[in-house]
Amino acid sequence: MIIVLSMAGVLWGVGWAIGVPRAVRFMMVALLMIAVVAMHIVLPDGHPLRENTGREPALWIFIIVAGLLGWGYSHLLHGVRARASGAPSFNYEPPENAGPFTDTELDRYARHIVLREIGGAGQKALKDASVLVVGAGGLGAPALQYLAAAGVGTIGVIDDDTVANSNLQRQIIHTDARIGMSKAHSAAEAITALNPYVTVKPYTRKLDRVIAAELVNDYDLVLDGTDNFEARYLVNEVCAKAGVPLISAALTQWEGQISLYDPKQGTPCYKCIFPQAPDRSLVPSCAEGGVLGPLPGVLGAMMAVEAVKALTGAGEGLRGRMLIYDALYAETRTISMKPRADCPVCG
Repeated sequence: MIIVLSMAGVLWGVGWAIGVPRAVRFMMVALLMIAVVAMHIVLPDGHPLRENTGREPALWIFIIVAGLLGWGYSHLLHGVRARASGAPSFNYEPPENAGPFTDTELDRYARHIVLREIGGAGQKALKDASVLVVGAGGLGAPALQYLAAAGVGTIGVIDDDTVANSNLQRQIIHTDARIGMSKAHSAAEAITALNPYVTVKPYTRKLDRVIAAELVNDYDLVLDGTDNFEARYLVNEVCAKAGVPLISAALTQWEGQISLYDPKQGTPCYKCIFPQAPDRSLVPSCAEGGVLGPLPGVLGAMMAVEAVKALTGAGEGLRGRMLIYDALYAETRTISMKPRADCPVCG
């Protein structure tokens, strides 16, 4: 028995010394224990190997079961704590992105730098910027990918949902292998894989009044990709009070809309344009009414475009205007919007 435990200790210690992940080390030790049990089952009574490893397999089966239960409990407890606190539940240390561009970054962002409207100064502004994306679903997925690819230095993503099979028709930042995983963490993995030169901060929790103001104040710009009016009103209220520009988009079935709300700069806020939520029967959810798969990609990419423009000062953004896209009939139209003096949020 001492021999087997010593071997398990050596496997764990060597794995730790060479940087093998904890889960892999646990699996190596588990395989050793399973091999010992198999040996006890196959070899006859009185065999020297059985005599020197506890004689009966029952003890080793008990150790394996106890170890699995302990690992499962620890894993579950760690996940619950992470979900409650909003902290990442996987070993993840974002890279430092401060300082000048590396040669790799200069090559990566070369197509931006040669654009007259962005240039080196604009790309540095992106590197120094921080953007919070609320929701890692249909709209958040493409927006997050393009923000990361564009080199936005710090990207926060908050979502309390997990990846489901039905999401993958349109939420392209997630993969089949990550079904059941937190959307915020799934998005963080995808962003890091796409661009290791940006810092991503995943928050696995719902954006509520307890944390909303403090969180929004940490960012230069907010993108709202939520799918319900309650969340949109909260994000709008917090951004308006903090003076943080808000890019908000929404979609249903074949149509989507997008605007930039920045009352500090004289634009209306979301509440000015939508003073009250419509009846739920008039705005079916994606599950109820369906949604064209590529449509969130179109609107989400537009959100990223407006974010890059807002952060670099390029072109003319959607402040005071709403762009409406009808995918079914391939039509785009823009309407002007004005603040309401009696708006309870920004009036």
